[in-house]
Amino acid sequence: MTINSDMIDLYSKKILEFAGNIPFTQTIENFSGTATRRSPMCGSNLQVWIEVAEGVVINFGHDVKTCALGQASSSIIASEIIGLDYDQIIKGRDQLYSMLVENGPIPESPFEKLEVLLPAVSYKNRHASIMLSFEAIIDAFSKIKTDKN
Repeated sequence: MTINSDMIDLYSKKILEFAGNIPFTQTIENFSGTATRRSPMCGSNLQVWIEVAEGVVINFGHDVKTCALGQASSSIIASEIIGLDYDQIIKGRDQLYSMLVENGPIPESPFEKLEVLLPAVSYKNRHASIMLSFEAIIDAFSKIKTDKN
């Protein structure tokens, strides 16, 4: 493949659709936890707010300042996050990491739409931006657990 066709695959119409339609882009007032993550490699920055009840996410908001790949990832994750618990989020994060870094399979439901990011596997400098949303959500959950101890 040429560099131009690689870039076309990397920034496919589907990735750009997800990136342009990010849900839950507001701050929530009654959050249980919040966290900010930044990718030093590219400068992408993301803040999340989660409201958790009985161990599951019942409300979510995020401020996404990332590249299109990070935006697409955040969009897909946000569209599925309500109703999930910590373990399901960890599993999704681990499966996405495996897909990107270890040539693993695409993540299982509810995160199977992350398959759209397969062209980014060979772009290691983009992996941190793609992982930001999961990492920030996990950080926010960890703060809730710490606060209750």
